[in-house]
Amino acid sequence: MLREKIEKHLLSVQKPSRYIGGEVGSVVKDKSKVDVRFAFCFPDTYDIGMSHLGMKILYALKNARDNYWCERVFAPSEDFEAIMRENHIPLYALESLDPIKDFDFIGFTMQYELSYTNVLNMLDLAGIPIFAKDRTEELTQIVIAGGPCVCNPEPLADFFDLFVLGEGEEVNLEIMDLYLEMKQQGSSRLDFLRKAARIEGVYVPQFYHFSYKGDGTISKVEATDGAPSIVRKRIIKDFDKVFYPDNFVVPFTEIVHDRVSVEVLRGCIRGCRFCQAGFIYRPFREKSTDTIVGETKALCENTGYDEVSLASLSTSDHSDIDSMLAELINYTAAERVNLSLPSLRMDNFSESLLEKIKRVRKSGLTFAAEGGTQRLRDVINKNVSEEEIMKTCRIAFEGGYSTVKLYFMMGLPTETDEDIVGIAELAQRVVDLFYSIENRPKGKGGVQVSVSCATFVPKPFTPFQFEPQDTQEMIEHKQQLLVSSVKSKKIKVSWHDPNVSILEAVLAKGDRRLCPVVYTAWKKGCKFDSWSEYYKFDKWLEAFGECGVDPAFYANRRFDYDEILPWDHLDYLVSKEFFIRENKRARAAQTTPHCRQSCSGCGVNIKVGRECFDKA
Repeated sequence: MLREKIEKHLLSVQKPSRYIGGEVGSVVKDKSKVDVRFAFCFPDTYDIGMSHLGMKILYALKNARDNYWCERVFAPSEDFEAIMRENHIPLYALESLDPIKDFDFIGFTMQYELSYTNVLNMLDLAGIPIFAKDRTEELTQIVIAGGPCVCNPEPLADFFDLFVLGEGEEVNLEIMDLYLEMKQQGSSRLDFLRKAARIEGVYVPQFYHFSYKGDGTISKVEATDGAPSIVRKRIIKDFDKVFYPDNFVVPFTEIVHDRVSVEVLRGCIRGCRFCQAGFIYRPFREKSTDTIVGETKALCENTGYDEVSLASLSTSDHSDIDSMLAELINYTAAERVNLSLPSLRMDNFSESLLEKIKRVRKSGLTFAAEGGTQRLRDVINKNVSEEEIMKTCRIAFEGGYSTVKLYFMMGLPTETDEDIVGIAELAQRVVDLFYSIENRPKGKGGVQVSVSCATFVPKPFTPFQFEPQDTQEMIEHKQQLLVSSVKSKKIKVSWHDPNVSILEAVLAKGDRRLCPVVYTAWKKGCKFDSWSEYYKFDKWLEAFGECGVDPAFYANRRFDYDEILPWDHLDYLVSKEFFIRENKRARAAQTTPHCRQSCSGCGVNIKVGRECFDKA
C-alpha cells in the first residue's frame, strides 16, 4: 500500500506534513462515483504552491461537480525526492495518495519560466512519458497547462498535449466535459485533441508546424487537423458573478502566504510597458463591494484565518476603493482579522488611504518607482512623477512610518548610466525629505530606505517584447555603479542575480527549438531553478551548447516589428499593432494615459465586443 510506504519515511524529511494530505478543507471523494480525475500540479514546493490563488479557485470549481475529482500535487523537496526514487514511490496526489499516472488529466500551472525543469522532473517521478509523442494512443494521461507563462508555450510544446490560454474558470470544465463524453464513446487521444482544439482558449501544439528562415527567424506557422490558425484566449466577461470558493484548504504547516486571498479585480488600467500581467489579463474588470465583502466573510469564517489579502494588480485602482475598504475594515476590526493591501500606487496614495492602512498594517510601505529618472519613467510609461513619489513618502513619514522600500529595474530600454545614478539620487532625496519633516517619527534608527533592483526581462505581449535584454556584463556594470553612487548609510541596496534573469528572458521569448535545451538541462540535474541554492547556470550553458542554441538569439537580439514572433499565432486580445505603436512612443519617451483617462486603442474592446468602461 502506497500510504504505508510514504508514512514509513516521513520522519526522515523536513516538513513531513507537505506530503501526507488530510488538511482541513481538502476534498476526498468516493473513487467509484468519480468519472474524471484531475491532478492539479504546482511545479514547486508545497509551501509556495499552496499560496497560489489560481489553484484554490480551480480546485474548488472542479470539485463542485460530484463526478469530477481534482487533487493537489506539488514538487517534492530534494530530501523526499531522493526517498521516492530510492523506494520506488511514484508522484502521487495528496487527497487520495494515488499515483497520478492513473489520472485522466495531469495539469500544471505555469507561473514562472524557471519552473520548466520541475515539470519534466515531476512527469518523470510520476512515470509519465516526458514527451507528448511518446504517450499512449488511449484517451488517458492528458498533460495540460495554463497560467501566465503559456502566453508563449513554445519552449514547452513538446511536453504537453494541450495548453489553456487565458482564464480557466469556464474552459476547464468544457475540456473535462468533452473528455468524459469521448471517453464513454471509446475515442482515441488524437480524436479528443482534434475536438479540444476547437474550444476557444485551447491550444494543441502538435497541430502547429513552424518553418524557419536562414537567419533563424520564423518564416511561417501552419495549423493542421482543423485547428484554428489563431488561438484566442478565454476571458470571464462578468467578473462580479464568476465562481469563487467559499472555503480554502488550510495547511498544517506554514506556507509563504498563509492567509485568505480575495480577488478584487482582474486586469489593469495602467499600461506600464514592461509589465506582461498588465496586458495579458486585460480587459480590466472588478467585483462590487458587496461581492468582495461577502467573499471575505465566508472565507474567514470557513477557514479560521485571521488575515485576509486583497489580490489584484493594482488594488487602489478599484473604482470604489474607499467605501470598499471602509466596509471591510468594519468587519475585520470587529473580528480581529488583519487586512493586507498589496499593489498600491504612488499616484493615488492619500492620507485617507494611509489611515486605513495603519489600522491594518504596521510594517513598512513598498512602492514601485521602477526608474530612477523622469525620462526613464516616461519611457516605461510608469506615469508617476517625482513630485508624486515625494508626496507619497511625505504622507508616509508624517503618518508615522520610518521605513520605505522602493522597487526599481535595471537594464530598461534606452537606460543610461545617468538613469542608474538617478536611483541613488532619488533615494537620497527621500532620506533628506524624512529629516526635513518636523513631526517625523523620532526613533533611534531614523529613516531606512531600501532600494531593490530587478533585472529587466523583456516579455511577450508587452510593448517591450521587441527589446533586447542587457548582457550580463552590462548589468554587472550598472550594479557596481549604483553601489558607488549611494552615499548614505540610510540607504540599503539589493538586487537579483542577473544570471537568473538571462535564463528567464531566453525561456520567455524562445520557440520550440528550446524544448531539447530544457530537456537536456533537466537531464544534467537542473531543477528548482528559481531557488538560488539549486540554480546551475553552468549546466544550462552546457545544454545550450550541446543543442546548438545561442541564448543571445532570444535574449539579447532586438526583434523586428515585421518578424513573426513565436507567439504571434496566439491572441491575447491586445493587438501587435498597438505594441509596435507603444514601443515607438517609448523610444520617443512619450507617455500614454491610463485606460480610464482615454482609450489608447489596444484592441481589447473590439474583440470582446463591448467598451471596457461605462461612459459617464
